[in-house]
Amino acid sequence: MSDDGHQQSGHEKVPSRQRRRFPGISSRAYEHPADRSALVALRKLSGFDTVFKALSGLLPERSLRLLFLSDSVRVSDQQFAHLNDMLRDACYVLDLEKVPPMYVTQDPQPNAMCIGLDEPIIVVTTGLVELLDEEEMRAVVGHEVGHALSGHSVYRTILLFLTTLALRVAWIPLGNLAIMAIVTALREWFRKSELSADRAGLLVGQDLRASMRGLMKIAGGNHLHEMNVDAFLKQAEEYEAGGDLRDSVLKILNVLPRSHPFTTVRAAELKKWAESRDYQRLMDGHYPRRSEDKDTSVTDSFRESANHYATHVKSSKDPLMKLVTDLAGGAGDLGGRVRRGFGGFAATPPKDQTSRNGTTTEEPPADAPPRDED
Repeated sequence: MSDDGHQQSGHEKVPSRQRRRFPGISSRAYEHPADRSALVALRKLSGFDTVFKALSGLLPERSLRLLFLSDSVRVSDQQFAHLNDMLRDACYVLDLEKVPPMYVTQDPQPNAMCIGLDEPIIVVTTGLVELLDEEEMRAVVGHEVGHALSGHSVYRTILLFLTTLALRVAWIPLGNLAIMAIVTALREWFRKSELSADRAGLLVGQDLRASMRGLMKIAGGNHLHEMNVDAFLKQAEEYEAGGDLRDSVLKILNVLPRSHPFTTVRAAELKKWAESRDYQRLMDGHYPRRSEDKDTSVTDSFRESANHYATHVKSSKDPLMKLVTDLAGGAGDLGGRVRRGFGGFAATPPKDQTSRNGTTTEEPPADAPPRDED
C-alpha cells in the first residue's frame, strides 16, 4: 500500500520525480470533444461490447498478439526495464489498474500504437526508442496508456482490419467504396483521438517542453540543436492561415488518408490545451470520475462537440473556415470575391461588408471615385 492509500498492484516501481496522480480519473477529462462525443454514444449503445467481441473471431487480433510475442521484445523488469518503469508509472498516474503488455519491435520508423479488442497491447518501434530521451518517451508511453484508458484500441484494431480488407477487395468497385467510406469516417474520428492521447501523455509526463520536443523530433529527427519550439509552432499558424481556398481543399485532401493529424497541428493543439482553464482545473484535482461515466448524457456530449466546432470555425484563420463564417454572418461581398477568383477568399473582406454582429458600416457616396481592389 502506498502513502496515498493506492493498492500498488502492478505499480510497484515508479520514478523518483514527483508527479500528480489522478485517482479514478475518467478518460472524459482529457478527451477531445469530438472524440468524447463519439465514445459516449458508442458506450451507450446496448449490446455494443457483445457485437465487437463477436467480431474478434474475424479480426486478426490473435495473430497480431502471437506475432509480437514471437518476433518482438516484451517489456519487463528483465527487458527494456526503463520502459517498463515508465509504463507502470503512466498506469499509476492515470490509475489504470491493469498494466497492458508492451512490446518493442524492430522498425526504423518512429511509431507507437495501442491495439486489441479484449485487452489492449502497446507496441513501440526501435526507431522511436532510439529517437526520444527519457522524458519525451514518458509522454509517448502516457499517450498510449491514454488510448488504453479511453478504449481507443478497439476502434484502432477495426480500422487496421478494414484498411487491409479494403486493399483486398479493391477490385470490387461497390464493396471497396462502402468499406473506404467507413475507413474515412474512422480515420477522422481517430485523428481526434490522437489529440486526446496527446493530452493524456502530458498528464503523465507533466512536462510540456518534453511533449513539444518529442513531436518536433518525430517531424524533424534527432536534431534539436537545429530546431526551435516557437518557430515550430509558428509553422502551425502559417499552415492554418496561409493560402486561399485552393490550399484549404488541398489540406483536406492531404489529411484524409492519414490516421494522425499533422505534427505541427498536434503541437499547437496540445499547447493550447495546456494553457486552458480546463487543464488547470484538472491539475488542481477537479475532473470527472469513472464512477460518473454511466450518468454521462449523450446529448450533452454532442452539444459540447458542436459548440467546440462552432468556436473553431469562428476563430479559424483558414480561408475556407473564414468563408463559412462570412456566409453565416451574411457577408455582402461574396459575389465580388468570387469574381476575383480563389485568391479573393484569402484577402481581407472589404470594410463595407456586413459585420458579424449584424450591423453595416457606412457605404461610400454614389459619386465617390471607385476604390482600388486588392
